[in-house]
Amino acid sequence: MRGKSISRQTAETKINLDFAIDGSGETNISTGVGFFDHMLTLFTKHGRFDLSVDCDGDIEVDQHHSVEDIGIVLGQAFYESIGTKEGIERYATVSTPMDEALSTVSIDISGRPFFVYNVEGLKDKVGEFDTELVEEFFHAFTSHAKVTLHVNLQYGKNSHHIIESIFKGFGRALRVASAINPEVKGVPSTKGTL
Repeated sequence: MRGKSISRQTAETKINLDFAIDGSGETNISTGVGFFDHMLTLFTKHGRFDLSVDCDGDIEVDQHHSVEDIGIVLGQAFYESIGTKEGIERYATVSTPMDEALSTVSIDISGRPFFVYNVEGLKDKVGEFDTELVEEFFHAFTSHAKVTLHVNLQYGKNSHHIIESIFKGFGRALRVASAINPEVKGVPSTKGTL
């Protein structure tokens, strides 16, 4: 089973995270940020990963450090879980509707961190959640997972629906890209390494 447990402590956050690629959608998530817990649960369920996150962060300051640092740790856990990348699909593009919203997430498990985020029109907050942190989370994940990630919003009006569409699509795309395909021999790259 491809998985990793990581603990990280700074002056701003203390995080314990367990992640498994080959899971069944099991979650145990407590970040101190309710809406973010909901989004990570959607990511996990729709990606059929297993994810446990416990974060004690300085949310009395704001949510930024907790959300960004969880992105860092989840990225590290994915990078270490994916291993040599032998036999993986590598690429995936998934479009996900959520009521009136439609987003597309494309992933290349490339070993090269690159992030593109084309999401316009989000309100500043969904409940108490700062929506600018969606971009921060994915940027942190991308940098530490060493993947190429493109997030594009085709359309949508409701900020909750837009973000939910993105997180569901992220889970689905990451699942497809990290899946083992018996027809793929070795590392899926003409370079012979990723």
